[in-house]
Amino acid sequence: MRRAFGTPPRPLRRGLLTTLALALVAAGCGSDGGDDPGTSAQSPAAQQPPKQIVVQTAEGGFNAVDVYRRDSPGVVTIRSIFGGDGGLLGGGASAAEGSGFVLNDDGEIVTNAHVVTNGNGSNRSEADKVFVEFPDRNVVKAEIVGFDPFYDVALLRVEPKGLDLHPLKLGDDSELVVGQPVAAIGSPFGEQQSLSVGVVSATDRSVRSLTDFQIEGAIQTDASINPGNSGGPLLDGQGRVIGINQQIETQSGANDGVGFAVPISAVKRSLAQLRENGKASYAYIGVSSQALYPQLARELGVDSPFGGLIAEVVPGGPADDAGLHGSTGDRKRFQGTPYESGGDVIVSVDGRRVVQPDDLARIISSYRPGDEIDLVIIRDGERRDVKVTLGVRPNTVSGG
Repeated sequence: MRRAFGTPPRPLRRGLLTTLALALVAAGCGSDGGDDPGTSAQSPAAQQPPKQIVVQTAEGGFNAVDVYRRDSPGVVTIRSIFGGDGGLLGGGASAAEGSGFVLNDDGEIVTNAHVVTNGNGSNRSEADKVFVEFPDRNVVKAEIVGFDPFYDVALLRVEPKGLDLHPLKLGDDSELVVGQPVAAIGSPFGEQQSLSVGVVSATDRSVRSLTDFQIEGAIQTDASINPGNSGGPLLDGQGRVIGINQQIETQSGANDGVGFAVPISAVKRSLAQLRENGKASYAYIGVSSQALYPQLARELGVDSPFGGLIAEVVPGGPADDAGLHGSTGDRKRFQGTPYESGGDVIVSVDGRRVVQPDDLARIISSYRPGDEIDLVIIRDGERRDVKVTLGVRPNTVSGG
């Protein structure tokens, strides 16, 4: 289940919006950098002129024409080359394509990490070459400043001299409401500078990252996003970036009306670390948990209607060092769902209540490694205060 803390959702046909072979052929590029290293295609310099811009409209929404005119000059197409001779495709090289947008006049560009990297977990590696194509048809080489696999963010930099850059304004996702109109601009299936519009379908979703951890606080939208939209902006009615389009949930491999974007608040936090260190790190408690609700709490005899029921404590992790207890191995089934019972229940973190399924993960992610937090837990019917010093989140782990 997508919301289960520490467990990824079911695969979404490769999980993320990395470019499919069909999209790459349409764009004149090779295959996805991670899936078919033997496929060959044209170099970025040999691309055909982009096809006619696709503009979709939504009834009763904001002025999509104004948003597109203002912000599309700042949206770019990104092509990554893996292996081969370091420039032209061939000799075992492969390619991937996605979208991105300009951050500032210094030449900084943001995209998804999966657009410019290849591999799994801690074994991800950067593309050998990355090219950025601007709407005015300039195509320049980009440097990968760093990437964050936990929130699927990458920071690129191009030499700004001679380029007409159009930075996009970053917004605030903290006050998004369901039904709010949004727009996505990118290069779905290689169709550059495409606009689609829709609404915020939900907030605070938990979706798959490039690690064993979830991306918390993701924005769900019905704006049409497809392979090739990865890394492009999700915009509000004022044309401010509120998220980076990252993945879709689909049965067909194309958009089925359920897309997800990394919230801009998480992107800002990631970018600050990438500028400073070239990588990002996050706090880690070392548990997997299941969310309580009133009926389940009564069934398990827990004196709290809400909380995080600890199923597993990762050996040697921060929670283990603090003495937290996981399940006793007693598995119960209630309302058709199995639960690992007998473990501690985390009621609050520094006074912040754990209510929703993603609350524990979301709260922990707001801290830094090395921070000490105060937990209120329930063990054997008694409430206790426990201090935990948070560690550094690993890429691969069995717990949350």
